[in-house]
Amino acid sequence: MLKILIVVLLLAVLISLFSGLVFLIKDGGDKRRVMNSLAVRVGLSIALLAVLLLALWQGGIDLNPTPYGP
Repeated sequence: MLKILIVVLLLAVLISLFSGLVFLIKDGGDKRRVMNSLAVRVGLSIALLAVLLLALWQGGIDLNPTPYGP
């Protein structure tokens, strides 16, 4: 469940990133939609970071300090 939430938040950040690109290309002078997309992307990134830190703190995910095993 936790990994699904992380993937969904990451996909939402990517969708917001590309929608901001489309708004930047389409709207030449109007930057309101680009700024809203940026605000959504920053909010989603903060939520993703908070979920990751909370999962790490509660033991839902583990850090792997050595990728080569024991």
